[in-house]
Amino acid sequence: MEKQLELILINISGNDHPGVTAALTEILARYGAVILDIGQSNIHHTLSLGILFKTDSSVSGEIMKELLFKASELDMQIRFTPVSEEQYTDWVGRQGKSRWIITILGRRLTARHIALVTDVVTEQNLNIDSIRRLTGRMPLAETEDPLSKSCVELSVRGTPRDKAEMQSRFMKIASDEEFDVSLQEDTMYRRCRRLICFDMDSTLIETEVIDELAMRAGVGDEVKAITESAMRGEIDFCESFRRRVAMLKGLDVSVMKDIAENLPITEGLDRLMSVLKRAGYKTAILSGGFTYFGEYLKQRFGFDYVYANELEIGSDGKLTGNYVGDIVDGKRKAELLRLIAQVENVNIAQTIAVGDGANDLPMIATAGLGIAFHAKPKVKATAEQSLSTIGLDGILYFLGFKDSFME
Repeated sequence: MEKQLELILINISGNDHPGVTAALTEILARYGAVILDIGQSNIHHTLSLGILFKTDSSVSGEIMKELLFKASELDMQIRFTPVSEEQYTDWVGRQGKSRWIITILGRRLTARHIALVTDVVTEQNLNIDSIRRLTGRMPLAETEDPLSKSCVELSVRGTPRDKAEMQSRFMKIASDEEFDVSLQEDTMYRRCRRLICFDMDSTLIETEVIDELAMRAGVGDEVKAITESAMRGEIDFCESFRRRVAMLKGLDVSVMKDIAENLPITEGLDRLMSVLKRAGYKTAILSGGFTYFGEYLKQRFGFDYVYANELEIGSDGKLTGNYVGDIVDGKRKAELLRLIAQVENVNIAQTIAVGDGANDLPMIATAGLGIAFHAKPKVKATAEQSLSTIGLDGILYFLGFKDSFME
Protein backbone atom coordinates (compact mmCIF):
# COMPACT_ATOMS: atom_id res chain seq x y z
CA MET A 1 0.00 0.00 0.00
CA GLU A 2 1.39 3.42 -0.99
CA LYS A 3 2.32 5.66 1.89
CA GLN A 4 0.28 8.81 2.41
CA LEU A 5 2.51 11.78 3.20
CA GLU A 6 1.57 14.78 5.30
CA LEU A 7 3.26 18.17 5.40
CA ILE A 8 2.99 19.93 8.76
CA LEU A 9 4.26 23.33 9.86
CA ILE A 10 4.87 23.75 13.58
CA ASN A 11 5.41 27.14 15.25
CA ILE A 12 6.87 27.16 18.75
CA SER A 13 7.22 30.23 20.96
CA GLY A 14 7.98 31.05 24.57
CA ASN A 15 10.80 31.91 26.95
CA ASP A 16 14.06 30.72 25.48
CA HIS A 17 16.22 28.22 27.32
CA PRO A 18 18.81 25.62 26.26
CA GLY A 19 17.63 22.37 24.69
CA VAL A 20 14.33 23.41 23.06
CA THR A 21 15.37 22.78 19.45
CA ALA A 22 17.21 19.59 20.39
CA ALA A 23 14.20 18.16 22.25
CA LEU A 24 11.73 18.84 19.45
CA THR A 25 13.92 17.67 16.57
CA GLU A 26 14.76 14.48 18.51
CA ILE A 27 11.07 13.55 18.40
CA LEU A 28 10.91 14.19 14.66
CA ALA A 29 14.06 12.11 14.15
CA ARG A 30 12.64 9.18 16.10
CA TYR A 31 9.71 8.96 13.66
CA GLY A 32 11.86 9.45 10.54
CA ALA A 33 10.33 12.82 9.68
CA VAL A 34 12.06 14.86 6.97
CA ILE A 35 12.61 18.54 7.78
CA LEU A 36 11.85 20.67 4.71
CA ASP A 37 12.52 24.05 6.29
CA ILE A 38 13.54 25.42 9.68
CA GLY A 39 14.05 28.90 11.09
CA GLN A 40 14.59 30.38 14.52
CA SER A 41 14.89 33.85 16.07
CA ASN A 42 15.25 35.23 19.58
CA ILE A 43 13.96 38.63 20.69
CA HIS A 44 14.47 39.65 24.33
CA HIS A 45 14.79 36.03 25.58
CA THR A 46 11.67 35.00 23.64
CA LEU A 47 12.15 32.14 21.19
CA SER A 48 10.25 31.82 17.93
CA LEU A 49 10.94 28.54 16.09
CA GLY A 50 9.32 27.24 12.93
CA ILE A 51 9.75 23.76 11.43
CA LEU A 52 8.13 22.45 8.27
CA PHE A 53 8.39 18.66 8.05
CA LYS A 54 7.18 15.74 5.95
CA THR A 55 6.04 12.47 7.50
CA ASP A 56 3.95 9.34 6.91
CA SER A 57 0.31 10.10 7.77
CA SER A 58 0.19 6.89 9.84
CA VAL A 59 2.49 8.40 12.47
CA SER A 60 1.64 12.12 12.16
CA GLY A 61 -0.83 11.92 15.03
CA GLU A 62 1.75 10.38 17.35
CA ILE A 63 4.34 12.97 16.36
CA MET A 64 1.99 15.87 17.09
CA LYS A 65 0.94 14.34 20.41
CA GLU A 66 4.55 13.94 21.55
CA LEU A 67 5.46 17.43 20.35
CA LEU A 68 2.49 18.86 22.25
CA PHE A 69 3.51 17.10 25.47
CA LYS A 70 7.13 18.14 25.08
CA ALA A 71 6.15 21.77 24.41
CA SER A 72 4.00 21.76 27.55
CA GLU A 73 6.86 20.28 29.53
CA LEU A 74 9.16 23.03 28.24
CA ASP A 75 6.51 25.70 28.99
CA MET A 76 6.31 26.62 25.29
CA GLN A 77 3.35 27.37 23.03
CA ILE A 78 3.03 25.21 19.90
CA ARG A 79 0.75 25.50 16.87
CA PHE A 80 0.27 22.95 14.05
CA THR A 81 -0.66 23.99 10.50
CA PRO A 82 -1.25 21.46 7.70
CA VAL A 83 0.37 22.39 4.35
CA SER A 84 -0.95 21.03 1.07
CA GLU A 85 1.34 19.73 -1.68
CA GLU A 86 0.06 22.54 -3.90
CA GLN A 87 0.99 25.17 -1.32
CA TYR A 88 4.40 23.63 -0.85
CA THR A 89 5.06 23.40 -4.60
CA ASP A 90 4.08 27.06 -5.02
CA TRP A 91 6.41 28.05 -2.13
CA VAL A 92 9.31 26.09 -3.63
CA GLY A 93 8.68 27.72 -7.00
CA ARG A 94 9.23 31.15 -5.47
CA GLN A 95 12.77 30.20 -4.44
CA GLY A 96 14.08 30.98 -7.90
CA LYS A 97 12.97 34.62 -7.69
CA SER A 98 15.43 37.44 -7.17
CA ARG A 99 16.43 38.32 -3.64
CA TRP A 100 17.15 41.85 -2.46
CA ILE A 101 18.79 43.21 0.66
CA ILE A 102 17.38 46.43 2.12
CA THR A 103 19.52 48.07 4.79
CA ILE A 104 17.86 50.70 7.00
CA LEU A 105 20.22 52.69 9.22
CA GLY A 106 20.63 55.92 11.11
CA ARG A 107 21.43 57.37 14.52
CA ARG A 108 18.09 56.08 15.77
CA LEU A 109 15.45 54.08 13.91
CA THR A 110 11.76 54.43 14.70
CA ALA A 111 8.66 52.45 13.80
CA ARG A 112 7.86 55.18 11.25
CA HIS A 113 11.14 54.61 9.41
CA ILE A 114 10.52 50.88 9.11
CA ALA A 115 6.85 51.40 8.18
CA LEU A 116 7.77 53.79 5.35
CA VAL A 117 10.30 51.35 3.91
CA THR A 118 8.09 48.27 4.21
CA ASP A 119 5.19 50.16 2.59
CA VAL A 120 7.38 50.58 -0.50
CA VAL A 121 8.28 46.88 -0.36
CA THR A 122 4.57 46.00 -0.35
CA GLU A 123 3.81 48.40 -3.23
CA GLN A 124 6.55 46.72 -5.28
CA ASN A 125 4.92 43.30 -4.68
CA LEU A 126 7.96 41.95 -2.80
CA ASN A 127 7.83 39.55 0.12
CA ILE A 128 9.96 39.93 3.25
CA ASP A 129 11.72 36.65 4.01
CA SER A 130 13.64 37.74 7.09
CA ILE A 131 14.54 40.74 9.23
CA ARG A 132 17.65 40.99 11.39
CA ARG A 133 19.22 43.69 13.51
CA LEU A 134 22.87 44.39 12.68
CA THR A 135 23.62 46.86 15.47
CA GLY A 136 23.80 46.12 19.20
CA ARG A 137 20.80 46.41 21.51
CA MET A 138 19.66 49.97 22.20
CA PRO A 139 19.88 51.34 25.77
CA LEU A 140 16.77 52.85 27.41
CA ALA A 141 18.61 55.93 28.66
CA GLU A 142 16.88 59.18 27.72
CA THR A 143 20.17 60.88 26.80
CA GLU A 144 20.93 59.82 23.26
CA ASP A 145 24.53 59.15 22.30
CA PRO A 146 25.37 61.57 19.45
CA LEU A 147 27.43 58.80 17.86
CA SER A 148 24.83 56.04 18.29
CA LYS A 149 23.96 53.76 15.35
CA SER A 150 20.91 51.65 14.62
CA CYS A 151 20.61 49.29 11.66
CA VAL A 152 18.08 46.70 10.48
CA GLU A 153 18.49 44.49 7.41
CA LEU A 154 15.55 43.10 5.41
CA SER A 155 15.89 40.19 3.02
CA VAL A 156 13.09 40.39 0.44
CA ARG A 157 12.19 38.18 -2.50
CA GLY A 158 10.57 38.85 -5.86
CA THR A 159 10.90 41.10 -8.89
CA PRO A 160 10.18 44.79 -8.21
CA ARG A 161 7.46 46.33 -10.35
CA ASP A 162 9.80 49.26 -11.04
CA LYS A 163 13.27 49.08 -9.49
CA ALA A 164 14.24 52.64 -10.47
CA GLU A 165 11.06 54.03 -8.94
CA MET A 166 11.61 51.92 -5.81
CA GLN A 167 15.17 53.25 -5.48
CA SER A 168 13.93 56.81 -5.98
CA ARG A 169 11.25 56.40 -3.31
CA PHE A 170 13.81 55.07 -0.84
CA MET A 171 16.17 58.00 -1.47
CA LYS A 172 13.37 60.55 -1.01
CA ILE A 173 12.06 58.93 2.17
CA ALA A 174 15.56 58.74 3.60
CA SER A 175 16.23 62.40 2.81
CA ASP A 176 12.91 63.60 4.21
CA GLU A 177 13.13 61.53 7.40
CA GLU A 178 16.91 61.80 8.00
CA PHE A 179 17.94 58.16 7.85
CA ASP A 180 19.59 55.98 5.19
CA VAL A 181 18.25 53.15 3.02
CA SER A 182 20.32 50.86 0.81
CA LEU A 183 18.86 48.52 -1.84
CA GLN A 184 21.15 45.81 -3.22
CA GLU A 185 20.48 42.67 -5.21
CA ASP A 186 21.59 39.70 -3.14
CA THR A 187 24.07 38.14 -5.56
CA MET A 188 27.21 36.17 -4.81
CA TYR A 189 29.22 39.34 -5.52
CA ARG A 190 27.52 41.21 -2.69
CA ARG A 191 28.67 38.47 -0.32
CA CYS A 192 32.29 38.55 -1.45
CA ARG A 193 33.39 42.14 -2.03
CA ARG A 194 37.19 42.37 -2.05
CA LEU A 195 38.34 45.90 -2.94
CA ILE A 196 37.18 49.26 -1.59
CA CYS A 197 38.39 52.61 -2.96
CA PHE A 198 37.91 55.92 -1.15
CA ASP A 199 38.04 59.55 -2.02
CA MET A 200 40.11 61.38 0.63
CA ASP A 201 39.02 65.00 1.14
CA SER A 202 35.59 65.34 2.82
CA THR A 203 35.37 61.54 2.86
CA LEU A 204 38.21 60.07 4.91
CA ILE A 205 38.88 63.48 6.43
CA GLU A 206 36.40 66.23 7.30
CA THR A 207 38.12 68.95 5.30
CA GLU A 208 39.54 69.76 1.88
CA VAL A 209 43.34 69.81 2.25
CA ILE A 210 43.77 72.33 -0.54
CA ASP A 211 41.60 74.72 1.47
CA GLU A 212 43.80 74.17 4.52
CA LEU A 213 46.92 74.94 2.45
CA ALA A 214 45.24 77.99 0.96
CA MET A 215 44.46 79.42 4.41
CA ARG A 216 48.15 79.14 5.31
CA ALA A 217 48.97 80.92 2.05
CA GLY A 218 46.49 83.71 2.76
CA VAL A 219 44.15 82.85 -0.13
CA GLY A 220 41.67 80.70 1.80
CA ASP A 221 38.39 82.33 0.73
CA GLU A 222 39.27 82.44 -2.95
CA VAL A 223 40.39 78.80 -3.10
CA LYS A 224 37.49 77.53 -0.97
CA ALA A 225 34.97 79.10 -3.34
CA ILE A 226 36.59 77.36 -6.33
CA THR A 227 36.73 74.03 -4.41
CA GLU A 228 33.04 74.14 -3.53
CA SER A 229 32.06 74.97 -7.10
CA ALA A 230 34.17 72.09 -8.45
CA MET A 231 32.74 69.58 -5.94
CA ARG A 232 29.23 70.60 -6.95
CA GLY A 233 30.18 69.90 -10.57
CA GLU A 234 29.75 73.50 -11.68
CA ILE A 235 33.25 73.88 -13.14
CA ASP A 236 35.72 71.42 -14.65
CA PHE A 237 37.79 69.71 -11.96
CA CYS A 238 41.11 69.88 -13.83
CA GLU A 239 40.74 73.58 -14.57
CA SER A 240 39.77 74.30 -10.96
CA PHE A 241 42.73 72.23 -9.75
CA ARG A 242 45.25 74.19 -11.83
CA ARG A 243 43.84 77.52 -10.66
CA ARG A 244 43.92 76.53 -7.01
CA VAL A 245 47.42 75.03 -7.06
CA ALA A 246 48.79 78.14 -8.76
CA MET A 247 47.49 80.22 -5.85
CA LEU A 248 49.65 78.19 -3.41
CA LYS A 249 52.88 79.46 -4.94
CA GLY A 250 55.45 80.46 -2.33
CA LEU A 251 53.96 78.45 0.56
CA ASP A 252 56.66 76.83 2.71
CA VAL A 253 56.49 73.02 2.47
CA SER A 254 56.90 72.68 6.27
CA VAL A 255 53.23 73.56 6.80
CA MET A 256 52.20 70.26 5.16
CA LYS A 257 53.48 68.22 8.12
CA ASP A 258 51.54 70.31 10.61
CA ILE A 259 48.33 70.07 8.56
CA ALA A 260 48.70 66.28 8.15
CA GLU A 261 49.17 65.71 11.87
CA ASN A 262 46.03 67.71 12.66
CA LEU A 263 43.67 66.41 9.99
CA PRO A 264 40.09 65.97 11.29
CA ILE A 265 39.50 62.24 10.74
CA THR A 266 35.97 61.25 9.73
CA GLU A 267 33.91 59.39 12.33
CA GLY A 268 34.14 55.61 12.02
CA LEU A 269 37.32 55.40 9.92
CA ASP A 270 39.31 53.58 12.61
CA ARG A 271 36.63 50.94 13.08
CA LEU A 272 35.99 50.58 9.36
CA MET A 273 39.64 49.97 8.50
CA SER A 274 40.13 47.57 11.39
CA VAL A 275 37.24 45.37 10.25
CA LEU A 276 38.10 45.58 6.54
CA LYS A 277 41.70 44.48 7.19
CA ARG A 278 40.58 41.58 9.37
CA ALA A 279 38.14 40.53 6.66
CA GLY A 280 40.88 40.55 3.99
CA TYR A 281 39.75 43.56 1.93
CA LYS A 282 42.19 45.52 -0.21
CA THR A 283 41.85 49.28 0.33
CA ALA A 284 42.84 52.28 -1.76
CA ILE A 285 42.81 56.07 -1.59
CA LEU A 286 42.00 57.60 -4.99
CA SER A 287 42.16 61.33 -4.42
CA GLY A 288 42.02 64.58 -6.32
CA GLY A 289 43.98 65.92 -3.34
CA PHE A 290 47.65 65.46 -2.64
CA THR A 291 49.93 62.45 -2.26
CA TYR A 292 51.64 63.75 0.89
CA PHE A 293 48.39 63.57 2.88
CA GLY A 294 47.28 60.30 1.28
CA GLU A 295 50.57 58.70 2.32
CA TYR A 296 50.08 60.00 5.86
CA LEU A 297 46.68 58.29 6.05
CA LYS A 298 48.12 55.15 4.46
CA GLN A 299 50.73 54.87 7.21
CA ARG A 300 48.26 55.67 9.98
CA PHE A 301 45.39 53.39 8.93
CA GLY A 302 47.03 50.74 6.73
CA PHE A 303 45.66 51.46 3.27
CA ASP A 304 47.16 49.30 0.52
CA TYR A 305 47.24 51.89 -2.30
CA VAL A 306 47.40 55.67 -2.63
CA TYR A 307 46.95 57.59 -5.88
CA ALA A 308 46.75 61.39 -5.69
CA ASN A 309 48.39 64.53 -7.07
CA GLU A 310 52.00 65.53 -6.47
CA LEU A 311 52.78 69.16 -5.63
CA GLU A 312 55.98 70.53 -7.15
CA ILE A 313 58.47 71.81 -4.57
CA GLY A 314 61.24 74.23 -5.50
CA SER A 315 64.87 74.10 -4.38
CA ASP A 316 64.01 76.76 -1.79
CA GLY A 317 61.57 74.41 -0.02
CA LYS A 318 58.51 76.31 -1.21
CA LEU A 319 55.61 75.29 -3.45
CA THR A 320 56.10 76.44 -7.05
CA GLY A 321 52.39 76.70 -7.88
CA ASN A 322 52.73 73.72 -10.25
CA TYR A 323 52.13 69.98 -9.97
CA VAL A 324 53.97 66.89 -11.21
CA GLY A 325 52.40 64.33 -13.56
CA ASP A 326 48.79 63.87 -14.65
CA ILE A 327 45.89 65.18 -12.57
CA VAL A 328 43.87 62.51 -10.75
CA ASP A 329 40.40 63.64 -11.84
CA GLY A 330 37.12 61.74 -11.99
CA LYS A 331 37.98 59.82 -15.14
CA ARG A 332 41.39 58.83 -13.73
CA LYS A 333 39.80 57.60 -10.49
CA ALA A 334 37.59 55.19 -12.44
CA GLU A 335 40.60 54.00 -14.46
CA LEU A 336 42.61 53.41 -11.28
CA LEU A 337 39.77 51.44 -9.70
CA ARG A 338 39.72 49.12 -12.73
CA LEU A 339 43.52 48.85 -12.72
CA ILE A 340 43.77 47.93 -9.04
CA ALA A 341 40.97 45.40 -9.46
CA GLN A 342 42.89 43.82 -12.34
CA VAL A 343 46.14 43.73 -10.34
CA GLU A 344 44.35 42.15 -7.37
CA ASN A 345 42.43 39.74 -9.64
CA VAL A 346 39.11 41.10 -8.38
CA ASN A 347 35.96 41.12 -10.52
CA ILE A 348 34.70 44.70 -10.93
CA ALA A 349 31.40 43.57 -9.39
CA GLN A 350 33.34 42.85 -6.17
CA THR A 351 34.55 46.44 -5.85
CA ILE A 352 33.25 49.36 -3.77
CA ALA A 353 33.80 53.08 -4.32
CA VAL A 354 33.08 55.78 -1.73
CA GLY A 355 33.14 59.53 -2.31
CA ASP A 356 31.36 62.84 -1.85
CA GLY A 357 32.12 65.06 -4.86
CA ALA A 358 31.20 65.29 -8.52
CA ASN A 359 34.67 64.03 -9.46
CA ASP A 360 33.87 60.78 -7.61
CA LEU A 361 30.85 59.95 -9.76
CA PRO A 362 32.80 58.01 -12.45
CA MET A 363 34.33 55.59 -9.94
CA ILE A 364 31.05 55.34 -7.99
CA ALA A 365 29.30 54.37 -11.24
CA THR A 366 32.07 51.91 -12.18
CA ALA A 367 32.22 49.97 -8.91
CA GLY A 368 29.97 47.05 -8.07
CA LEU A 369 28.77 49.06 -5.07
CA GLY A 370 29.04 52.86 -5.31
CA ILE A 371 28.32 54.88 -2.17
CA ALA A 372 27.81 58.64 -1.98
CA PHE A 373 29.10 59.54 1.49
CA HIS A 374 27.72 62.75 3.08
CA ALA A 375 27.71 63.85 -0.53
CA LYS A 376 26.93 66.98 -2.48
CA PRO A 377 23.30 67.09 -3.79
CA LYS A 378 24.28 66.27 -7.39
CA VAL A 379 26.27 63.22 -6.27
CA LYS A 380 23.58 62.00 -3.90
CA ALA A 381 20.94 62.33 -6.62
CA THR A 382 23.04 60.32 -9.09
CA ALA A 383 24.45 57.50 -6.93
CA GLU A 384 22.29 54.45 -6.21
CA GLN A 385 23.55 54.17 -2.63
CA SER A 386 23.91 56.99 -0.13
CA LEU A 387 25.17 57.21 3.45
CA SER A 388 24.43 60.56 5.08
CA THR A 389 23.44 60.10 8.73
CA ILE A 390 26.30 58.18 10.37
CA GLY A 391 30.07 57.72 10.01
CA LEU A 392 32.19 55.71 7.61
CA ASP A 393 31.72 52.50 9.60
CA GLY A 394 28.11 52.56 8.37
CA ILE A 395 29.54 51.05 5.16
CA LEU A 396 30.05 47.82 7.10
CA TYR A 397 26.29 47.42 7.51
CA PHE A 398 25.84 47.80 3.74
CA LEU A 399 28.18 44.78 3.51
CA GLY A 400 26.11 42.78 6.01
CA PHE A 401 28.49 42.91 9.00
CA LYS A 402 26.92 42.74 12.46
CA ASP A 403 28.21 44.63 15.48
CA SER A 404 28.74 41.36 17.32
CA PHE A 405 31.23 40.25 14.63
CA MET A 406 33.11 43.55 14.59
CA GLU A 407 34.28 43.86 18.18
